[in-house]
Amino acid sequence: MISLDDLRFVEALSRTGSLSAAARALNVTPPALSMRLKKLESELGVGIVIRSSRHMRFTSEGERLVSEAQALLARVEALPQTLNIAGGQLTGRLRIVAPFGFGRIHIAPIVARFHAKHPALQPELQLSENPWKAGEDADVVIHIGELRDSSWVAHLLARNERWVCASPAYLKQAGVPSHPRDLLQHSCLSVQENEEDVTLWHFRRKSRDRGKAAPAESVRISPALRSNDGEVVRNWAIEGLGCMLRSEWDAAPLVKRGELQRILTGWEFEPANVVALVPARRGISARVDGFMQFLKKQFARKPPWR
Repeated sequence: MISLDDLRFVEALSRTGSLSAAARALNVTPPALSMRLKKLESELGVGIVIRSSRHMRFTSEGERLVSEAQALLARVEALPQTLNIAGGQLTGRLRIVAPFGFGRIHIAPIVARFHAKHPALQPELQLSENPWKAGEDADVVIHIGELRDSSWVAHLLARNERWVCASPAYLKQAGVPSHPRDLLQHSCLSVQENEEDVTLWHFRRKSRDRGKAAPAESVRISPALRSNDGEVVRNWAIEGLGCMLRSEWDAAPLVKRGELQRILTGWEFEPANVVALVPARRGISARVDGFMQFLKKQFARKPPWR
């Protein structure tokens, strides 16, 4: 007889693509999952997956099992919420993944307020340098920047530009760049985020004529200092160690306080909009839908950094 644990195993295996990744998602060992797979195939009397040294794919019977498992799990997870919906209560586990800095400052307080409205809910906020990869087992992923995976449904939360900034003390000593190419003569600070080419900065001159293509400029910087932690790079910039390219949400408060100065304001960089991602492969539950509505409302009027 197939159990709920079997269904969760099949769903995780489909979602992650390998036994080792599914083991991490389910917090068990790969050998344990390998034994579960053999047992499940034996009970069903059919092969579920075809494995080679490099790849794993589902058989036609396995694909049907995955489809049924996803549908059944969605119904089981939604059942407590369906029973409690008359009282407006949301229950169950809500898994949210967000970037470290943005998640700490902007998402954590929202999660706390949402939990106060729904105390029976069990929110779990995971902060990560790479939310997308860490969000394999998440209900909602907060992402900043370019989207590369069309299998996720994106909900825009806030517009977010990228600014080049430096401290007033640094600019007084080194001069104020007037053109992106001038950055080649300056100390630049780089944040290594995700798998982006972070040393190639693309600019486009702002144009008042929206129907006319604005000239673009690309500059390959040679970082004087680099880190995978945005807060570290931001502090280096405040200390006067060079020019940094950072999201508006992070830089704007420092510019308002005078700790940093925005430069090259006649040019714009590719935006890094803030979005909430929901896996399209899952039926959206009442708790996820409720959180998404609450989340959008928090950013509805204008972003807190503007």
